[in-house]
Amino acid sequence: MLKKVLVIKLGTAVITDDEGKIDRSVIKKIAAQTATLTKTYHIVLVSSGAVGSGRPFFKKYKGTLAERKAAAAVGNPMLIQLYHKYFSAHGITVAQALCERHHFSNRKQFLQLKETFGEFWQNDILPVVNENDLVSNIELKFSDNDELATLMAIGFDADTLILCTSAGGLMDHEKNIIPAVPKIDSTVLGYVTKTKSSLGLGGMLSKLTSTRLATSLGIRVVICGLSGKDTLISALQGKSGTTFTARPSNLKARRKWLASGSVTIGGVYIDKGAAKALQSRKSLLTVGIRKVKGNFVAGEVIRLMDEEETIVGVAKAKLSGAEISKQIAHKNIIAAHADDIVIF
Repeated sequence: MLKKVLVIKLGTAVITDDEGKIDRSVIKKIAAQTATLTKTYHIVLVSSGAVGSGRPFFKKYKGTLAERKAAAAVGNPMLIQLYHKYFSAHGITVAQALCERHHFSNRKQFLQLKETFGEFWQNDILPVVNENDLVSNIELKFSDNDELATLMAIGFDADTLILCTSAGGLMDHEKNIIPAVPKIDSTVLGYVTKTKSSLGLGGMLSKLTSTRLATSLGIRVVICGLSGKDTLISALQGKSGTTFTARPSNLKARRKWLASGSVTIGGVYIDKGAAKALQSRKSLLTVGIRKVKGNFVAGEVIRLMDEEETIVGVAKAKLSGAEISKQIAHKNIIAAHADDIVIF
């Protein structure tokens, strides 16, 4: 029987102590629980913490892009050594996988990535994934590891995505964790504050954005903490954290790949008529586009945003951003073909 894929994302705040240092007891706990889950799942572990691990070695650290890149380069090997130490106690070998955006946006490279991960799993090796911060261009960086984990989950057709956070789940206005969310709507978004931890890049709003994308493509998402015993296992059972229901999805592999490259530097804002047409599996015409964002070229995957600036889908652009801008007033010009559009 083929194992399902489980993606686990560990935020900086949940694996570090108050001083920003990696908490070894947490890594030990993660290794023990993950070792149990490998009997049932093929696991991808997306781990933050590299920048936090490396930054104490820099004098007068201010968090500039260059400093973050350098800190990550120092911290990544330290982090992977800790994972190796605690996972090897359970007979599990770990592999470090440093990813960049082109691993998702280029289909040939993405298929090579999947093939490599297949080799890991066939040989009982657990991949620990992080962004390759040292070489990632600022314009092409993942916004945070929530995004990277989500693209991993979509691209690898995961059954479940677990996002571990210091908050322990989505809280209501009384600070109680909401156990289950069938749909992310305005009420759910209303619970979110735009704060984030001092160590990490993400926040609950980032997690809900990633969750909305994943659940729309058939992936169950659980946002949970790591305090307590067997929290990852109990989260999978719906006994802790917040579980977000997956919507039915019959997308084929290529269209899921298209969605996995969804968060790009470019996009278009569409009007209500275009949004309605796309729901009916129509192509996107330039006349339905209100504004172009970013300098994308023909063939790149772009965001489709409605009048409320909500991402409603992604598409492989048939024209460049500059060409679309020139053709906005013209009818019957296709900006993206229906076969290259994924609506969330």
